[in-house]
Amino acid sequence: MSLAIIKKKPANQRVKRFVENREPKAVENTKSAMFIRGEKTSEIITQVLKDLSKMKKPFASFYNKKNKIRPFEDPSSIEFFSQKTDSSLFAFGTHSKKRPHNLVLGRLFDNRVLDMIELGITNFRPISSKDKQPGFASKPAFIFTGSEFLNQEPVQKLGNIFLDMFRGHELNYLNLAGIDHVIALTSHENKIFFRHYSISLKKSGANVPRVELQDIGPSFDMSIRRTNFAPADLIKQASQLPKQLNPKKHKNVSKTSVAKIGTVYPRAQDMTKIALHKMKGSKRKRTPQTNEPNKKIKAEQEA
Repeated sequence: MSLAIIKKKPANQRVKRFVENREPKAVENTKSAMFIRGEKTSEIITQVLKDLSKMKKPFASFYNKKNKIRPFEDPSSIEFFSQKTDSSLFAFGTHSKKRPHNLVLGRLFDNRVLDMIELGITNFRPISSKDKQPGFASKPAFIFTGSEFLNQEPVQKLGNIFLDMFRGHELNYLNLAGIDHVIALTSHENKIFFRHYSISLKKSGANVPRVELQDIGPSFDMSIRRTNFAPADLIKQASQLPKQLNPKKHKNVSKTSVAKIGTVYPRAQDMTKIALHKMKGSKRKRTPQTNEPNKKIKAEQEA
């Protein structure tokens, strides 16, 4: 027995645009993030979630109500919220005696949890309203310090998650004057230090200005507790590029705004097989017609 899939027609144009925006694309939209409070949270964790959501705006959804969720035991609630808000990143905060000031960062693929990292937060400093804050939806510069970002998989994954969360939409060109803040991650002795700086360009008496960094918060220290990484085949599937963005390369071919330029290497021609045009002067002249029969016909008659 075969079941037919019934596709409901959108009620109006607004619903149609909303559905089309959710469909897969060759170039995906900017990744959105969810910031969710757990059943029990501390003031530090609540403020960490609020500050990170401010840095992620306008691509952030903050859940102020408490939610009884345990991502490592049952991620179904996270996946439900992801499908509801069309978000592929999440931050979940809890606090308990066993795991004080606990923060879980993770990513999703196809509304399924891809990987998660549980962190312990210490030495937290919130965003100061007196300090210079970055512009709306501006792109930060990233600084990664420490060999652990290349050698240790949990630290490497953590840096990759922060890159996905704050890099925004991809650009082909970028004005350096528009980079107004820096996110610095430093790994040292099983600790990862998160710092957020604003960039100030000062006069230096030369063509290149002098750059000054000012700590504007949030800043905190992290220690890795639990991890849950996806298998290699699922990572490969999530990282696969569509054919439109990964075209087949052709040798000796370049494109311009007008045409396609290429180099052609033909094979050596066999001159004996070429049908050359015969000139009239090279043709055999016909003999004039006479009443005398041809020699060939005469020989056949005699035989």
